[in-house]
Amino acid sequence: MPRGSMPPPELPFSLDRSPHTRRWAGFSLSCSCRWLFLLVLVVFSIAPAMLAQEPSSPAQVLLRKGQAALESGDFQGAVQSFEQARQLAPDNIQAARGLLLSYLQDGRVAQALALGRNLVERWPQDAQLHHWLGLAFFKNGQNTEAAAQLREAQHFDATSFDVHFDLALVLLTDQQYSPAADELEKALKITPSNPLAHVLLGRAYQNTNRTVEAVQQFQSALQINPNIPLGHYHLGFAYASLGKNHEAIVEYEKELARSPPNPDVLFQLGHTQLETGDWKSAILNLRRATEVNTQNADEAFYDLGKGLLLQGDVAQAIAALRQAVTLNPSDPSPHYQLARAFEKMGDKEQAGEEWQRFAEARKSQRQSGGMATGRVH
Repeated sequence: MPRGSMPPPELPFSLDRSPHTRRWAGFSLSCSCRWLFLLVLVVFSIAPAMLAQEPSSPAQVLLRKGQAALESGDFQGAVQSFEQARQLAPDNIQAARGLLLSYLQDGRVAQALALGRNLVERWPQDAQLHHWLGLAFFKNGQNTEAAAQLREAQHFDATSFDVHFDLALVLLTDQQYSPAADELEKALKITPSNPLAHVLLGRAYQNTNRTVEAVQQFQSALQINPNIPLGHYHLGFAYASLGKNHEAIVEYEKELARSPPNPDVLFQLGHTQLETGDWKSAILNLRRATEVNTQNADEAFYDLGKGLLLQGDVAQAIAALRQAVTLNPSDPSPHYQLARAFEKMGDKEQAGEEWQRFAEARKSQRQSGGMATGRVH
């Protein structure tokens, strides 16, 4: 089995680093949001056919200039153009949409929120304005408000892949996996060829104990895009959850061959190899995991110590396990393994001290309401 459960993906936010929770590596909602904004640009237009029917006015020139700035990544220039267009044509919804999107792209979240609130009052049935106001709330960490605006957008446009997808992201950050899965299923009915939606649906399934279905989603994502980042990692994690360790190892190794060394991939690979009895390979990958990420490697050091102990390298095992204790003092498990290591060395005094520390840590964990670790064997 893989170590830990699958917590929500990152919002430029930090992931859960609790002792027994292992993140699903690398999927950052901040990156997803940048990707989503590019999708939004495809949706956004200044209705060129409509504009072509009338002689160009100063406002129309500014609208075209703002759109060009957005498409080129000049978000400050886009803000300036759309602000000027709004001054000339305050009732032009295209100028309003463009300015709101430009504020979002330029990172002006407070201005986007203020403007967005005004705009949805002025145009309460405009799906895009509700959508982008929802994204502004999302970027501001106001997920309840974000979800409400995105549902308003759905009310006026139930056929938008982006709205279902973005609402799923909000729900995933709040660990609402079942409703997130519902939104991703709707999104994929609209655009079944989107690999990231398949990956996120797989993650939602994994977190609701629908692991077989999760495997199918990860496989679909890889069929669409064999190089999707961490696709093989996610598939490997799901295989390991089903006890298919050899299949998991194959997927983890594929992921490492396609991307720079990732501590979470290395850790899960090493952990799975340890479970299959391939101690030599496990030690190699677990040691690499601790080298790539030294600050959040308590579980990797624990497994490394366990592997070294199984291999008979007691001194190095003790060093690794002590490092695990340093990184996570409240975890009882390293003390259990340290006690066994000192017993192998014949040091009954230090073994007794570690057994005592193990018992105290377990008692403290129970009293604080923490989950007892299941990895002391």
